[in-house]
Amino acid sequence: MSDIIQLLPDSIANQIAAGEVVQRPASAVKELLENAIDAGANKIQLIVKDAGKALIQVIDNGSGMSVTDARMCFERHATSKVRKAEDLFAIRTMGFRGEAMASIAAIAQVEMKTRKHDEELGTIIQIEGSAVLNQEPAATAEGTSISVKNLFYNTPARRNFLKSNPAEMRHIIDEFQRVALAHPAIAFSLHHDGVEIYRLPSSVLKQRIVHLFGNNYNERLIPVEEETSIINLKGYIGKPEYAKKTRGEQFFFVNNRFIKDAYLNHAVNKAYEELLADDHFPLYVLFIDIDPANIDVNVHPTKTEIKYLDEKSIYAILHSAVKRSLGRFNISPTIDFDQETGFSSMITHKAPEEIIPPSISFNPDFNPFAEDKPAVARESAYASFPKTYSGGRGNIQPSTKNWGSLYEIANHSPAEQSALDLPGQEPEHQFSPVQKQLMQLHNRYIISQIKSGLMLIDQQAAHERILYERFTLHLEDRKGASQQSLFPQTVTLSPNDYELAKSLLDDIKSLGFEVREFGKNTLVIEGIPVDLGGSNINETQLFEHLIEGFKNSQQELKLDKRDALARSMARNSAIKNGTVLGQEEMNTLIEQLFACKTPNFSISGKPVIQTIGLAELDKKFDK
Repeated sequence: MSDIIQLLPDSIANQIAAGEVVQRPASAVKELLENAIDAGANKIQLIVKDAGKALIQVIDNGSGMSVTDARMCFERHATSKVRKAEDLFAIRTMGFRGEAMASIAAIAQVEMKTRKHDEELGTIIQIEGSAVLNQEPAATAEGTSISVKNLFYNTPARRNFLKSNPAEMRHIIDEFQRVALAHPAIAFSLHHDGVEIYRLPSSVLKQRIVHLFGNNYNERLIPVEEETSIINLKGYIGKPEYAKKTRGEQFFFVNNRFIKDAYLNHAVNKAYEELLADDHFPLYVLFIDIDPANIDVNVHPTKTEIKYLDEKSIYAILHSAVKRSLGRFNISPTIDFDQETGFSSMITHKAPEEIIPPSISFNPDFNPFAEDKPAVARESAYASFPKTYSGGRGNIQPSTKNWGSLYEIANHSPAEQSALDLPGQEPEHQFSPVQKQLMQLHNRYIISQIKSGLMLIDQQAAHERILYERFTLHLEDRKGASQQSLFPQTVTLSPNDYELAKSLLDDIKSLGFEVREFGKNTLVIEGIPVDLGGSNINETQLFEHLIEGFKNSQQELKLDKRDALARSMARNSAIKNGTVLGQEEMNTLIEQLFACKTPNFSISGKPVIQTIGLAELDKKFDK
């Protein structure tokens, strides 16, 4: 029997490894930026075209490479950062596995130009699918320039799995932000299709955060700093009032390497306990400096997972440091009697013997039912009650006459009642077109009498259901009507949100928005949906909430793009609890609700309508 096990060719082995290291253009961007940092560069340029599918180019002014190193860096497991096994537990560099360049060269057309600072000539090398096409001396700038063209050109199945350009560009911006945050002393720039997205000068951490996320972040940051024998912690956290409903502004760095760690994230969220709602996430950019011997970074090829020797202690330190920073800057309440001014009114300078305790006086002969009580006083006791009874003093007529005939439900017992039908009508006609007398409870619920008892409707959930079905229909038929704004509004988004908005622009217009691109990361809103003409929120806030809600729906529920957009629009545009409604508004709301396909449930799956039968009411009164 012949042998069947054989070694794979290097080209195939590199393509297999590339599946772990390079999942999308953003993965290649991360590896190339980290190599530039390890080379000691203080200025790094990133240029991408077609969201990285056509070109990814990283130019740095680092140490450069010799002729031999330029060729060796494309070999598997070739690295300058590890010499022996013990070095794996003393890693301070970004890269160390020696897989990235070989993996990228296996699935792309790569050209590298490099020159060391003390040499007159550099080297240019061209590789395609792991095969070296050309290597020769060349006059080039100090440092290294690597161009990755036509990513996944030889693995079309992998290329087909890539998302749209705006989606892939958002991932590239995410990786760029993480690297730029970790190294504020390095100047970075990012260009996409000839447009400058970022130009970040060398700065300190706080300035780098502001440059990346916007000037309004300057007032949102709270410093955190803690030094212990286990770790040194520093960075910034966000004030609770600026927390968002979507994740994306949470950054952990261990020895300047970005990591994802749900356990440490829980420590930060726990420190915000009672300061934030459960569905809000605070901003934080935290750096943990720890002895490399106490961690293992060689867990996954992406190097975003780390194992710790003493993670419980790290959790406790992180939680207490964040909690103390929140208290120190008066974000969370304190019980410091030396500083708290709320107790000053309770302190008196009188001697104890001068303080007279309060006394209680009462009339022991008082009888509220005495006949000699003035009639006027007895009358005033009833003055505040609504005169809704018949007979008695003044023969006051009832104001709720025929209240029981507001709704009629035919052929339904209380147990079977789940919809409202009028006598002689088909079941699908669930609400009478005649205006009804309704009542609003605490500006949250609409109350109405029905034949078998009473009905409660959650006004916000009902309006969300109405708008959701309406916007879904607009997205399907592309006929959302727009109301032109008298004064067009501009909205400036973060680069990430701008790319997201560009990918949604056609669907956003289908809802009824009139939006167009207007310069760098800016859109002009010239009209809003007719359905929202009476909304109190301005166009800019509405659009920002729409994008934020869309991200939240996609993250939490993994919905398709249009459904997530309709949900976000409905939630942000619906009337809120506490809104006062008139009779006509309540009648219109209920009519539109019962015209929906699913009137009984909200877009989150919770009930919109609750009915309480007469039998249940009688039971509560022991009848």
